[in-house]
Amino acid sequence: MLHIGRSGRGRKGDAVSLISRIEHALRALSHDATPKVHRGGLSSREGLVYLIHDGFMDGKEEVPAILDKRLLVVESEFANVLHQGKREGNTLSAALRDCWDGVSMKPATKSNRLWATDPHIAMIGAVTPSELLGLMASRELTNGFANRFMMLWAERPKLMAFPRATRQEDVDALAERVLEVLQFCQAERWADKDHMRVELSQDARKRYEVLYYGELNDNSAGERITALIERRAPMLLRLAMLFALCDKTTTVEAHHINAALAWVRYSVESVKFIFASAADEVEVAEVNDTVQKIVDFLTVHKRVTRKQITVDCFGGHVNKTRIDAALDELLSCNPPRITVQEDRRGQGRPTKFYELAANKSNYANNQHSCGLAADFETHEQSEVCEQTTQGPELVRQVRIVREAFKSPEIRASIDCSHSSHSSQDGVKSEVF
Repeated sequence: MLHIGRSGRGRKGDAVSLISRIEHALRALSHDATPKVHRGGLSSREGLVYLIHDGFMDGKEEVPAILDKRLLVVESEFANVLHQGKREGNTLSAALRDCWDGVSMKPATKSNRLWATDPHIAMIGAVTPSELLGLMASRELTNGFANRFMMLWAERPKLMAFPRATRQEDVDALAERVLEVLQFCQAERWADKDHMRVELSQDARKRYEVLYYGELNDNSAGERITALIERRAPMLLRLAMLFALCDKTTTVEAHHINAALAWVRYSVESVKFIFASAADEVEVAEVNDTVQKIVDFLTVHKRVTRKQITVDCFGGHVNKTRIDAALDELLSCNPPRITVQEDRRGQGRPTKFYELAANKSNYANNQHSCGLAADFETHEQSEVCEQTTQGPELVRQVRIVREAFKSPEIRASIDCSHSSHSSQDGVKSEVF
């Protein structure tokens, strides 16, 4: 999580201070349940690995491994992390990406034998918007580093000449509640990884699936902003899981999804507020409007050339740059919303034809495999269910498996896998 606020107004220090007070109160209640907290700043991958290392040799002395891989990093000056990422050969940003994924950190160097397997690291950073915009390199905006942080803009809501600190009894009450949640999660069993399974209820699955195929994969904010909010879906699931555990249940319900969605939406708006200028928002709105007009035009005319888009769709009043941006947007969607074909007849330059991908048969087939089909068309395939030997001959029984592709709403009400039905009538014997 990244707390972004202007210097002196964001109250970043106050927020970190309250977390520290809760952590100290929690550690006094249960040392085993409380993870290790690091506040000294980060400088390199090796320094991060050292905090939860698997053991190493210091000369002839063996340093024992740190078995508890839980670590909370509080980086009150996140600008330091951004500075380190600019140093030649520094791999801290890559290490933090691995931490978000839970990947074991094993530097591939002959001399460095400092490893950390199965890290469970959380990070809270604080930074001003000017530092974030000035120090975050363009590659970090697109390589998956920035979008692994849930960015939240936060500032003081009002002026108070004599603000009062949170009462200690309130801090103790929060620590006790956190301990109850940790005990429910069996946090003291940190050596037994993944011993507690959290699942989504049917209503939560339906709610999440609708969001996943809609808002959570909406790319209409422009390429820059979309790259920064690309991990909305996994962030929502992680938050929903935490909310469920705070309610001391291992089942994520629809209201947990909705609560997490509110935070994700606020984070998305924070990213837009920080990284998108007014001019950017106008440009994105114009491109989105152009995209919609092209889609409407292709819906009616099916297969058209670039000239037809320019002349017939826009009457020659939209410049080439905006049309190119709109076509790029349609092609960069996942899956692409349009297809492009070249006709190389004659000696001149080939003519490009544009068509909605939904009109192509192969697109419909791809939709089935991705689980996006809204039809109930039955698909059949054969599979070997049994092989026996009868004398010199090999008898193979082939079962015909029928799969019904259903809409997301209906698919969410059943198990993740497709339902398949077989009967004795669908079994055939082949003799070889």
